[in-house]
Amino acid sequence: MAALLKKGNIASMFREAARLWQENVSELSEIDSRFGDGDHGVAMGKIAALTLSCLEEWNDESIKNFIEKLAAGTMSVGGGSAGPLYGTLIEGLSASLSDETEIDAQTLKAMLTGSRDAMFEVTKARRGDKTMMDAIIPAVEAAEAMEISQKADNISSILTAAAEAAQEGAENTTNMISKFGRARSYGDATLGTKDAGALSASLFFKGLAAASGKNQ
Repeated sequence: MAALLKKGNIASMFREAARLWQENVSELSEIDSRFGDGDHGVAMGKIAALTLSCLEEWNDESIKNFIEKLAAGTMSVGGGSAGPLYGTLIEGLSASLSDETEIDAQTLKAMLTGSRDAMFEVTKARRGDKTMMDAIIPAVEAAEAMEISQKADNISSILTAAAEAAQEGAENTTNMISKFGRARSYGDATLGTKDAGALSASLFFKGLAAASGKNQ
């Protein structure tokens, strides 16, 4: 794991997140079909393909510009609310950036905080509402809680903590009743089913953590 995240690291992180989304398209759609429109996997597949395309075109742009370009494209992805929501999540990562060519641990924490805060601006969903926020909020809180030490591998610790918290949050949605979207009308029947959005969000953080040390 690099002490600093460079452009190659960032590229690998997004590439791995895209790979995980593609790998789980069927499961995401199957889960969403139980109480939703059944298109979440398809939408995430489109976002994954867009991500990979943007990565292929990323040359001299700054990290901030790349993230903003990816966010803008994601916003327009059709297939329910996934495009606008993930576009917001991704765009929030760039809020604290200027022209950095490397990302340190403190900046990484600020990026994750920015992504969550951007989501707070567009959705009233919070922890316990059985949405993607059940993965995002605990992930960012776990990252924020990590202390930065001169002797520790801070970036690895931050991203691993975020990914683990996101996964736990997604798993916990199995025990929740849906309060947003089409699933809300099913009430108690949604108990026992994981939220598709929370799962795709947990895969995003898992991808970031898994690939952050790679420079490809």
